[in-house]
Amino acid sequence: QLQLVESGGGLVQPGGSLRLSCAASGFTLAYNTIGWFRQAPGKEREGVSCISADGLYTVYTDSVKGRFTISRDNAKNTVFLQMNSLKPEDTGIYYCAGTGLLATLNSGSYKYWGQGTQVTVSS
Repeated sequence: QLQLVESGGGLVQPGGSLRLSCAASGFTLAYNTIGWFRQAPGKEREGVSCISADGLYTVYTDSVKGRFTISRDNAKNTVFLQMNSLKPEDTGIYYCAGTGLLATLNSGSYKYWGQGTQVTVSS
């Protein structure tokens, strides 16, 4: 069974940090571009970041550049999203997703999706 599982979400104060993990089972994550998406209440899902299968190419949405870092450990079949200097507007459910296509923040290009992990940034 193909599955992506996110973890690492939680409640953090503004300016704090969280590290999200996306673990794959049932398929080899190393062959896939992996993206992180988020959805805030009442808003559409947006692409946050993605990383190519070989880890050499990354994309970030403008609002997280300089604060978030995506990385991958193909030996562990896991992708990470390090989130620093968190802001209240970063609050939402964060999903990881996989595609065999090139790196893109277009959610329609992704075939495999996790169930999401909640990130809440609040004082």
